[in-house]
Amino acid sequence: MLCAGCTAHVASTVPAPPVTTASSEGPPPAEAPAPSVSPSPEAIPVTSTPVETLATAPSPATPSTEVEEEDDEESADASEGAEGEEETETSADSSMPSGPFYTAEYSDEALTEMWKKQPKELGSISVGFVHSGRMVNSVQFPQGDAWIVVSPELAWATQETIDYTIRAIREVRAAYPKAPALRVNQISSRDGGYLRPHKSHQSGRDLDLGFYYPTVDPIRAREREKYIDLELNWALIKSLIQHTDVQMILVDKRVQKVLREYALSKGEDPKWVASLFGDSALIKHARGHRDHFHVRFYNPRAQELGWRIAPLLALQPDQNMVMHRVRSGDTLGGIALRYGSGVQAIKKASRLRSILLRIGQVLAVPLRGPCTRCPVPPPVIVPPRKLPPGLAPEAPAVASTPAPSPAPVETAVAPVEPTPSANPTETAAASAESTPAPAEPTPTSEPAVLSAQEPPVAAEPTPALRPVETTEPAPTEMPAHAASPAEKSERGPLTAGSAAGTVQ
Repeated sequence: MLCAGCTAHVASTVPAPPVTTASSEGPPPAEAPAPSVSPSPEAIPVTSTPVETLATAPSPATPSTEVEEEDDEESADASEGAEGEEETETSADSSMPSGPFYTAEYSDEALTEMWKKQPKELGSISVGFVHSGRMVNSVQFPQGDAWIVVSPELAWATQETIDYTIRAIREVRAAYPKAPALRVNQISSRDGGYLRPHKSHQSGRDLDLGFYYPTVDPIRAREREKYIDLELNWALIKSLIQHTDVQMILVDKRVQKVLREYALSKGEDPKWVASLFGDSALIKHARGHRDHFHVRFYNPRAQELGWRIAPLLALQPDQNMVMHRVRSGDTLGGIALRYGSGVQAIKKASRLRSILLRIGQVLAVPLRGPCTRCPVPPPVIVPPRKLPPGLAPEAPAVASTPAPSPAPVETAVAPVEPTPSANPTETAAASAESTPAPAEPTPTSEPAVLSAQEPPVAAEPTPALRPVETTEPAPTEMPAHAASPAEKSERGPLTAGSAAGTVQ
């Protein structure tokens, strides 16, 4: 039949690409080791192909339309193009230095022991790619007063993704106490992997956030940009940019237009706003995203752990599997031989009820030993956050402000205090020598408090802020955080993006 001829024609091309489709094989060619068993799988899939007839690929837009009609906040990502999936992953394949950067507390030997004996102690792990991956030690998104978890059974993510999302939502609620609860929609299944109808949402780093409306109930209309609360939605975008390591936000271009115009009308820096929107920018257009934000975060710790444990998966048989995206010509028999697995094992791990496959479907393939053909994502390096121009110079000043307070207080204050101390103790100063004055520890501390209340001394902190920038990298800045003002809690996260590894 035609099906047998087609599959026989494409069977010879099965060993050529590593695992993913042509549009998503950016990282795998550079990462995948040299295949050692490529000749053997070539001939056998041809014989098994007529038995395992391939199903024609259904249009991915069909389920997304149904989902949008049923629940506007859960519209599908099935129409996401390469800008939402593969291109983002391949862009990270630029020459990067090897790590670890964010899990340096674990040596290779310690990580091996932890993975063998206490894998749960490692925390959430994002394995593979967003379009072909899974999770280990996932965490369910909790309920809260500022948000609504629409589908708890599909709201599993890494701990970093949950922390980022909660932080962004709470920042909006703190600025707007009367803001309605935000709808948190689908994230991932408990173990990750393929989640229909999404192309991504597989490794715990993608989630769908509904729009803010005037009330908690979403307005079910096609032109959502006419009904959303622009002020709250722009506040959410700014919160994601300033307080999280967001990698990408997918939303329809018509929603982008009204948000961009609102930001400019409120006096936001035009160059900064322009840098946020566009195909190669942070906020991208994607069809099917007219009723929600698709947010993807960098997970420096979870991603790096996934990258480091890739060679160790065989030490945990239950976790030793690879995710395979079905392409034209694939069969269960051919996939099983390709990875040294079995048909029944793949059916059980992938929850298949038949041998029919669908193009674009992602299968969980259990392995019997170390995988020599599994694509491994490149090491992740979180870029600096795209902060507004006014916040960028303030962040290092706030972070380094505590540094001068402990140093001058102990050294410079001692010689300064003998002169003001002569005012309250004039009789002692008349008969005092120059040496005993600094030798008194207790009296010097008391006048220091008095002098701090006088107006001339109040002017001293201002010059102390200038040399702070020169001493910014000093490690002695940490103990003085208690002396920093309340704004430290607001601005602190702004600089955390450039040092995500140290924060964690």
